[in-house]
Amino acid sequence: MQEGASHISSLTLNGWAASNCPPKVTSSDESIGVDIVTKEIQEQEGLSRRLFLSGTAAAGIGSLAVEMASFSAEASTQVAAAEVENLPRVKQELVAPPFLPKHDQVAKGGPKVVEITMVIKEKVMVLDDDDAEVWALTYDGWVPGPLVVVHQDDYVELTLINPATNAMLHNIDFHASTGALGGGGLTHVSPGEETVLRFKATKAGVFVYHCAPGGAMIPYHVTHGMNGALMVLPRDGLKDKDGKPIRYDRAYYVGEQDYYIPKDEDGEYIKYEGAGEDYADYMETMATLTPSHIVFNGAVGALTGENAMTASVGETVLIIHSQANRDTRPHLIGGHGDYVWEGGSFTDNPQTGLETWFIAGGAAGCAIYTFKQPGIYAYVNHNLIEAVLKGAAAHFVVDGDWDDDLMKQVKKPSPIK
Repeated sequence: MQEGASHISSLTLNGWAASNCPPKVTSSDESIGVDIVTKEIQEQEGLSRRLFLSGTAAAGIGSLAVEMASFSAEASTQVAAAEVENLPRVKQELVAPPFLPKHDQVAKGGPKVVEITMVIKEKVMVLDDDDAEVWALTYDGWVPGPLVVVHQDDYVELTLINPATNAMLHNIDFHASTGALGGGGLTHVSPGEETVLRFKATKAGVFVYHCAPGGAMIPYHVTHGMNGALMVLPRDGLKDKDGKPIRYDRAYYVGEQDYYIPKDEDGEYIKYEGAGEDYADYMETMATLTPSHIVFNGAVGALTGENAMTASVGETVLIIHSQANRDTRPHLIGGHGDYVWEGGSFTDNPQTGLETWFIAGGAAGCAIYTFKQPGIYAYVNHNLIEAVLKGAAAHFVVDGDWDDDLMKQVKKPSPIK
């Protein structure tokens, strides 16, 4: 992140400030229309398809330039920087979902600078047994991106790397951060570039992050898998409404993902040779608002069978659930939400004893449950059409002793007498 920037001058597109990528558009009118911008982009000589897709020429249809200059309060910025430099630093090793990085449920000591690194990877992912595939746009190669865990008032310092082998421009918008575009305007990286962003985690809760390069590329990137979540724990840990500590023995992260894979005239899923090659077709399928797939952690069956989440009777499990684009309603079949932060804010008292909870599109929430019986528990989006027909389902495999008092088969199925 460039030090010493003073102001952000931005134009807006349909109410959304766009990316800080060339071509630059200068106008005294701050509500210039998309048609004018699109025409200007199209008229530029030598604008190749690769440049368009990478965002080095335009981060999506109708994207506008955002020019970063330096903050006027340079002295106070230097003081703040000096204070941050005196804080202890720790490196957090990110891991593949559904797992969480090593972390303390209660903070040890004062605020820290938590250093993380994400490498953007554009890769083919097979989504189901019908051989549907997508050129996924990912943070660290996973859909969803890795979960980050810090404590309130820690600083998150991200190094974001876009290797030269990639085809597209990317960035990151942290819903947990405070500042215009969630850091999105400060993190645009073309292939072969890296950037560093630091922000203070002032709000306790679970939050989405996602790519937002500008214009139509925002939903395009998000629905190609480029989203994840960040958990900001209270420094003294989670608590119930009476202030009693809540602790968990295990924690899992479920990222729900909607895809819009195009089909050919024969009804077969189309395969593409490179990232971005599906752009025109994908825009058409996205416009229908009808996903081809709605899955947990990237693909159908990613959290079932050998990949099922595990627990034991008596263990308390934290389940973090995010959906960067569509509303969803998680449900644990045979269990409950003992404590649920539906809106994701740990400042709020948790709801208790819920059968199903709601996660708004563009948000993350979490629930805690203590397993009381062994067996296979289905964890689903309780729009059962989306769970069964589209793929939004996972399993918990729980070991331990059965309790007949909680449930007992009194009589086995047999002929009617």
